[in-house]
Parts: sequence; structure tokens; C-alpha cells
Amino acid sequence: MNTCQNSLISSWFTALARPPRWVVLIALAWLGIPTLASAVPSYARQTQQPCVACHVGGFGPELTQFGRQFKLMGYTMKVGEQTDVPLSAMLVESFTHTQKAQPEAPANGFGTNNNTELQQASAFLAGRLSEHIGVFAQATYSENGGLLGWDNMDWRYARMFSHGSHSGIWGISLNNNPTVSDVFNTAPAWKYPYMSADLAPGAPAQPMLLGGLAAQVVGVSAYMQLDGAWYMELGGYRSLSPAFLRSVNGHFDGRLSGVTPYARLAYTWNLPTGSVSLGGFMLNMRRGQVGTNAAGDAVALPGPTDRFRDFGIDASYMYIKDDHAITVDGLYVHENQRLDATYGGGGSDHLRNSLQSLNLKASYWYRHTYGVTLATFVDNGSKDATLYGNDGSPNTQGESIELGYSPFGQSNSWAQPWANVRLGLEYTYFNRFSGRVHNIDGAGRNASDNNTLYFYVWLAI
Repeated sequence: MNTCQNSLISSWFTALARPPRWVVLIALAWLGIPTLASAVPSYARQTQQPCVACHVGGFGPELTQFGRQFKLMGYTMKVGEQTDVPLSAMLVESFTHTQKAQPEAPANGFGTNNNTELQQASAFLAGRLSEHIGVFAQATYSENGGLLGWDNMDWRYARMFSHGSHSGIWGISLNNNPTVSDVFNTAPAWKYPYMSADLAPGAPAQPMLLGGLAAQVVGVSAYMQLDGAWYMELGGYRSLSPAFLRSVNGHFDGRLSGVTPYARLAYTWNLPTGSVSLGGFMLNMRRGQVGTNAAGDAVALPGPTDRFRDFGIDASYMYIKDDHAITVDGLYVHENQRLDATYGGGGSDHLRNSLQSLNLKASYWYRHTYGVTLATFVDNGSKDATLYGNDGSPNTQGESIELGYSPFGQSNSWAQPWANVRLGLEYTYFNRFSGRVHNIDGAGRNASDNNTLYFYVWLAI
């Protein structure tokens, strides 16, 4: 969830030329002029709470314990009478620099290095619809691709219950991505990095649970929190039509065979100054191959399917007291693959493969205003030269450091809870890329040449 990320984009931002746009954004962020308050984040308006009540660092999406409960209750908690339509918006402008220019431009309309981008312009329907029904639904435009598409969606029905000495919350979520309904920031849909460069090289392969079905499916899951400690969720997902996905996402990755089950279990130890959680994930999916029709559009092909079985474990620690906030998150996912469709079509060397992904991060925030985050990542798996090229290894690993500044969002901030902005500076270092340290592409490029400096201005209104 991203409570204070919510926003309604003003169209004139997209019309600004790049140099003036940067001047305007940075001026707004640092000076805090009233233009930022032209619309209020819908969750903050609904609850009359400052952003730090729900978010670590005064800005989304990393949730506090209160933020987790707000999401579990279906985004329905409110203070006073709510008469406004729960609309909000978000704008992200970014700059990306790689240590060495990329061999080719990462996308149409961009250069091989030093790219500025309107990375996201999102409109949200986000808030309480009735006593037990709430919504988080996002549509996003990106300069990379030039498409206004379907983004995260989470419609909820939630109620509290009690039985004997036990009490809790149960609910139903209609959503478009396994783990988007989760309340922990170890979940793949909400894990760190919360904002990252989309015009820089990334891992060549990751398990399906890490975004492989995002905005490609629709599903229903039932969840329950028991005694403020146990969290359980069980759901199933089906594919959407290729025509619909081409129109809202610009691509179609293949049709799922039947219903894809998803399960989640976690336990939280609530502490006087925070919490500790431990949990696990499961996803079991079959997906067919993609071809093209006479018109050149992507379509699902009949025949065998590829099977992906993902299992993940996660853990988190949160400490918040006075001016200090510390969070530590870890996620490990293992995927077993049986590639009947890919292997049968000559797309892989092996019928059975596997992938593993490990992500660790630790953050410290002072007064929810000044933050630093250290992270490390490893993506690895079976060697398969046809799938991955070079040495046939997807092994990609590195570290990152991010400095963050969130000037607003506290209870005593200027114009709270309406002004929300974060400035972030992130540096990502690659120790290995596609299985190699040197000559990763056969043309002399090294893993360190993909090291990325990334700066963003993130506004929510």
C-alpha cells in the first residue's frame, strides 16, 4: 500500500520541456509552495492523520503497524464526515546515469546515457467507498513506452470479528497481482527498492512471484488477521485477454492454464517500539507460449505449458521511537521450473530449471525526514545458454545505497497532510551481471559498467 503516494496528475506537467520541468519540480519540492496542495492525498484526508502515522519516512509505501491495520481494514477507517470523491495523484521525475553508456538506447526516445524521464504519472481511486468496502486502484502513464496503463488494483471488503478469547479481521481482496494485497514490505509487490531506474540494466531473470504476473491477471483472495499476530491469505488468479492487456499494458506475456493458486502465512510479534515478523509465500502457475497473428498482435498459442512453482520466506524488523525509525527486511524466493513449452520449442537447453532471488535491506530514518538505506541483492539459477546467453548463467548480484529526504508528512509539517514529496539519490553497484564480472556481453562490457546513479523527485498530491 502507498497511502501518501496517492495522487491526481495535472496535465500541464507532461507538457513541460525537460529542463524547465526539472526546475519546477525541484523548486516545488524544496520551497513547498502552495501549488503542491492543489489536491490532498485521499487516505490522509480520510483519516485526518499525518503521513508518518502510516508510513516510515513520512512517505509511502513502507508501512508502520498502524498503516498495516488501515490496509487490513479495507482502507475504510475515517475521521469525520467524508464527502469528497477519494481521488489522488502521483508524479515521479527521474534522472538515470550508468557508469558507461549502454550499447543501445534503453527505450525509444532516450539516449544511451544521462536520461531524464517522467517516470510515472498516476491517478488513483483510493479510499473508503462504504462502511466495509475500500479501494486502491491506480492508472499510470510513463514516458518510457508512452502508454497510460492499468497499474496496481486492490478492492477490499473487510470486517472485524471476535470469538471467545480471539479477535481479528477478515476480508476479501479483488486484485491484479499476487502479493499486492499484502501488508508487509517484504512482499514482492512492495519490497525495496520502492522507486528504481527503469532505463538502466537489471537482472536478466527472476522468479515469477517477483512481478511476473503484475497487471497481467485478475484474482480473488481471502485473508484473515488473528489476534493481531497471525496473517493468512489464500487466493487464485486467472489470465486476462490478450486484447485487453495490449490496450492497457502494451504487452501480453502468455495465458495462464486454469487457476493459479497463491498462499501466504506470516506471524508478527508486536513489541512496545515496533514489531518482528516471519512468514512464507507459495505460487503455483502454468503458462503457455506467445505467438503472433496475421495482424502482428501477440496471441496465446495452443499446446504445452511451462510450470513455475515458487516458494518464499520473509522476515522483517521495525523499530520506531521518538525521532528514530529502523527497519530491516529480508526476502528469499526459490522457483522450480518445468519448461515443456519453452524446451519443446527450442527456447531452452533444459526441460527443468530453477531460479533463486535474495533481497536484504536496512533503513534508518531521523524524524521521518532524513533517511539512508543499504541493500544487497542476488539473482541466480540454473545455467541455460539458450535462455540467458553468454555463460548461460542469470547470476546477477550487487549492492545499493540510497539517501532520502522527505520534508513534509509529519503532524507539525507545513500544510499537512496535503504536501507530500520525497527526494531520493540511489547508487547501485553490480558485482556480477549475467554470470560474469568482465566481458558480460561478449563485447568488452563489464558488470561495473552497469553501475547506476539514480535521482528522483516523487510528488503526491
